[in-house]
Amino acid sequence: MVSRDPEDPVQRARQWPRASYCYLLDADADLAQEFDIRMRMVVRQVATVVVFEIAVGDCDPSQWSTPGAAAPGLLLLDGTIAVDVHVGDRTATELIGPGDLLQPWDRDTDELLEPSTAWHVLVPGRIAVLDAGFAERIRPWPQILIALLRRAGRRACDLDVQRAIASQPRLEVRLTLLLWHLATRWGKVEPGGIRLSLPLTHRLLGQLVGAERPSVSHALARLSDAGLVTGRADEWHLHGTVEQHLAFLVDRVDHRAEGAFANGGRPLAPARHD
Repeated sequence: MVSRDPEDPVQRARQWPRASYCYLLDADADLAQEFDIRMRMVVRQVATVVVFEIAVGDCDPSQWSTPGAAAPGLLLLDGTIAVDVHVGDRTATELIGPGDLLQPWDRDTDELLEPSTAWHVLVPGRIAVLDAGFAERIRPWPQILIALLRRAGRRACDLDVQRAIASQPRLEVRLTLLLWHLATRWGKVEPGGIRLSLPLTHRLLGQLVGAERPSVSHALARLSDAGLVTGRADEWHLHGTVEQHLAFLVDRVDHRAEGAFANGGRPLAPARHD
């Protein structure tokens, strides 16, 4: 008999275009490490999910799932998503990558502010729906939920680092630290430095570090002239090491201070802090 259970992943996959059914432990090998070989084979059969293919462009997470207290959320398997949060006339952005767990549910009605959220797929990939049915199927194996909880904690730590970076007063320092922070996860080692293959426009970089796009363009030009960061919006090259970058920027500040002192205390050029 064919199952009519609305939470059945096979039935849900058939109802949606660009959706498929898969075993989560196959799609996310790190979750499989929580089990020995024999137990992995048992859990694999029940840890099934619906997976959606996501294309570059704006997207609405509500098309993949609906709010639910028992649903763990959405798990990004491949690709990169930018999540914009708008408050007033300002926008802050977070980059979501493979292995990140999201819960794009309705915000608390008791909030006094009225933020809005927009999702943009930067790199195409796949996203798995961990709904209430999935949570019920894996209930005998809490190791999976614990691993997902650790993922959520890691994401919070990454946001804390990004917030600390955005508090730096000098824009060149903010951009340098941000690019090296992103390179930890998305970068690839190349001769003389790191290659960061992400579609990071100047506007997006500004939303990540709290700066306007023109200021970001000027700051990147200064970093390029110094031979620290080169590239374009879809591929950046970090030359040297983060220690060398920061040492150069600190040395530049010291030279500015010496020049201002020699000029009778008047700065030779305005510093950029926006």
